[in-house]
Amino acid sequence: MGQVYATTERVYEASPERVYEALADYQVTRPKLLPAQYSEYEVRAGGTGAGTEVHWRLQATEKRVRDCLFTVTSPSPEKLVESDANSSMVITWTVSAAGEGRAKVTVETTWQGAGGIGGFFERTFAPKGLNRIHDQVLAALADEVR
Repeated sequence: MGQVYATTERVYEASPERVYEALADYQVTRPKLLPAQYSEYEVRAGGTGAGTEVHWRLQATEKRVRDCLFTVTSPSPEKLVESDANSSMVITWTVSAAGEGRAKVTVETTWQGAGGIGGFFERTFAPKGLNRIHDQVLAALADEVR
């Protein structure tokens, strides 16, 4: 088994505080950001930042559907970390300043992939697919923080 890693980032014409606030709002804002690959989105506890528990199904490919139950932590004022109870997947959202009145969001996702030839293909292709999905989320976030 090998670790799979995907990362996507985007710069916004909004303050880091505004962008973080939008990302940390799992109750109202986050559902608006999700593309068609997400379904069954449900906040089960909390709703804002650390302590939130949120469920969704992610259809990464035609045949690959992940049932996700994430618990959110915030180890620092600019990070949200989503840890999946159903797998080794961890998604880290980092918001940093990118100049006057601008913010950069970096989304990093890791999980323990399969071994063997299947693992090779997972490590090669899964990050590209996940980056496309996260890029759609980040594009929707741009509309939200304007």
